[in-house]
Amino acid sequence: MTVTPSSNVEHLSVVMTTETADDVTQTTSIVRSSSSSLGIAFYFRCAVVVIGVVGTAANALILYALVVSKQHKKHVLIFHQNVLDFASSLLLVITFSLKLCAIPSTGTGGYLFCMLFETDHFLWVVIPASKINLTFVTIERYLKVVYAVWSQNKLRNWMLYLAMTFAWISGFVHISATAFSSTKVVDGVCYAYMFWESPASLLANGVFYFFYFYAVVFIILILCYWRILVVIRRQARVMASHGSTSGQAQSQQIQTNVVKTMILVSALFAICDTPINVYYMMRAVGNFASVNYVVFYTTLFVSFLYICANPFIYASKFDPVRNILLKLIPCKKTSVHLIESVEVDTFRTSTSRSGQTRY
Repeated sequence: MTVTPSSNVEHLSVVMTTETADDVTQTTSIVRSSSSSLGIAFYFRCAVVVIGVVGTAANALILYALVVSKQHKKHVLIFHQNVLDFASSLLLVITFSLKLCAIPSTGTGGYLFCMLFETDHFLWVVIPASKINLTFVTIERYLKVVYAVWSQNKLRNWMLYLAMTFAWISGFVHISATAFSSTKVVDGVCYAYMFWESPASLLANGVFYFFYFYAVVFIILILCYWRILVVIRRQARVMASHGSTSGQAQSQQIQTNVVKTMILVSALFAICDTPINVYYMMRAVGNFASVNYVVFYTTLFVSFLYICANPFIYASKFDPVRNILLKLIPCKKTSVHLIESVEVDTFRTSTSRSGQTRY
């Protein structure tokens, strides 16, 4: 279920199957009187803008490092994952900055603002796409490790591009169908995700979102990476017992490095996305009669943290990215140049002495 912290998130405490506009106006006028909830919403939006700025800058650096190191060609889906994280971070900044301006939902422009920004339409196109793409990254790693020969012979770039397209379509179709069918503007006020045909339709939407964009993804991550780790350990034992060339060892190390990076990214997804999805599911089945604003905003904020925290995993664990980023640090550049100079001088000295000895 897609429920977002728009200016009308306070309305979540009412029944979301409202028949008439009068019922909505009368009920939500009471809810809007809660100054504490409005205060929490304001500080939440400010905090989201901050993490959005951090996430945008961090993801931009990772994209730069992936391109410079040529990893965007070797790991297409991983590069696409970072593109989605960058887009999500940028949309966090744009969407919640506009919400802080409290733009009225009047006229054609106000209606479009309600449908596209109050519902977080653009944001919720990208975030589900990121989850589906993470699933495809996991499946790709699984095929390349567990079925290495098959993937080398059968896996083609067009399949990866098709997977990326499917990820975007999944997010777009779901949010468009949900937002435009359950959102209305009444008397200049945007009521996002408030109009449902019946409680059953609300429940069906919540259950679908929970299983399709969370439970299925989570299960695939666990099963695939468990199998990947088993195969990698077996390969390591075989190489240790029979001996291996430096090329084989290096290839194994690169593969392990990529897998470890994506396992950490997947684990972060599970940690950050679980609380808000559990909360949405419990609301969908009717376990909560009203919104606990502290719990709601806290779980949603943790979910958004996943977007801006991902780059730090790539920066610390993915060697090609880390090496490029280290070169951007002035003190690191100096130390690298000094080491290279010392190595060159040592080589020249040893060569000169060797030549003199032979002479």
